[in-house]
Amino acid sequence: MSKDMSQQTKKAVLHRMVMEKHLCPYGLKSKDLLERQGFEVEDHHLTSREETDAFKKKHGVETTPQTFIDGERIGGYDALREHFGQDLRGEEETTYQPVIAIFSVAFLMALGLSWAFFGSIFTLRAFEWFIAISMCFLAVQKLKDIEIFSTMFLNYDLLAQRWVRYGYIYPFGEALAGILMVASALVWISAPVALFIGTIGAISVFKAVYIDKRELKCACVGGGSNVPLGFVSLTENLMMIFMGLWMPARALGWF
Repeated sequence: MSKDMSQQTKKAVLHRMVMEKHLCPYGLKSKDLLERQGFEVEDHHLTSREETDAFKKKHGVETTPQTFIDGERIGGYDALREHFGQDLRGEEETTYQPVIAIFSVAFLMALGLSWAFFGSIFTLRAFEWFIAISMCFLAVQKLKDIEIFSTMFLNYDLLAQRWVRYGYIYPFGEALAGILMVASALVWISAPVALFIGTIGAISVFKAVYIDKRELKCACVGGGSNVPLGFVSLTENLMMIFMGLWMPARALGWF
């Protein structure tokens, strides 16, 4: 008596590179995805370059891993994801994921510091730390490849377009201001720096996006990002303007 189709074990055949000095990450991802989709995986290892080349020639493919389901070749990891209806983001497709990650971690760190120092997450200092830590994280993203950042920055920053070296100085200024604000130290250095770069940045972004209506990639999370220029970069600059005004005012006891 045959089993009901819904009760039959789904099977897939996977061919992936597993060599002494190379373990294909996409092969592991393909195996994991198949298993999470309820497939029993017949896992074939390609253990040498010769074996891999022979496999690719036999099946007329250029890459591995390759997955077969019911005798039909599905393809590599991306093709497998598409087969299961999962979204694939193109290389040029915009995303806010880097920004969400930076601000989320900065926010949680600020709450953690507030709890450690004051025994409560509901403190004014937590808000200050959130902005200062965010500035530090964003500066690190720019400093990872300052050459690419400075090139993207030239697309819209008004001061950098007049003085190219400003694109190389900007992330250091943001990092310096953020670090000093985390420590509540040397306010008369951190505040003017944050206020200056934040004001120039806000004007530049507003002009490029809301006046000139240009569609650009934002350099706020470093060069090569797919974050669209607009609200995020404007928010970064407005945060720096706020801290540039707030920190001296608090140091003078106005608040």
